[in-house]
Amino acid sequence: MADITNSKLLHTDTGILNKDACIVLVKTEWNAAIVDQLERGCIAILEQHAVKKIIILTVPGAVEIPFAIKSFWENTGKKKRVDAFIALGCVIKGDTPHFEYVCKAVTDGVGTLNLTMPVPTIFGVLTVNDEQQAMERIGGKHGHKGEEAAMTALKMISLLKSLKK
Repeated sequence: MADITNSKLLHTDTGILNKDACIVLVKTEWNAAIVDQLERGCIAILEQHAVKKIIILTVPGAVEIPFAIKSFWENTGKKKRVDAFIALGCVIKGDTPHFEYVCKAVTDGVGTLNLTMPVPTIFGVLTVNDEQQAMERIGGKHGHKGEEAAMTALKMISLLKSLKK
């Protein structure tokens, strides 16, 4: 099981952070109470590190996240100098196989974006069996996945910048 205490992710000494960044958060309407907490944690870290611009887009569900990111990039991202995207959502397992289809679609979509776009797309979508597991990941015993997504975005922006030198 992933445990934030086994990671240096939240340590800023492992990467130089870019305060001039423009980061786009794409969040879902489904499971809004949980996603809103992911968003709050994400924004708190970005603001703590003085990120210059944060843009928030809302989509109906997790399957729509990759489309929104790709469409934003193609229509405005190149002009607005977007440095990273963060996908935020929460998919909770139900009684049908719908959970597996949604999780695969959003995971594959974000993975494809990471391989085809010139800026990183961070996966901040919870895929959990129940609401309790989600709560454990928005400030509970498994850390705060919104905060982790924000720090990951900052570090990936820094990595990309260092590779372009």
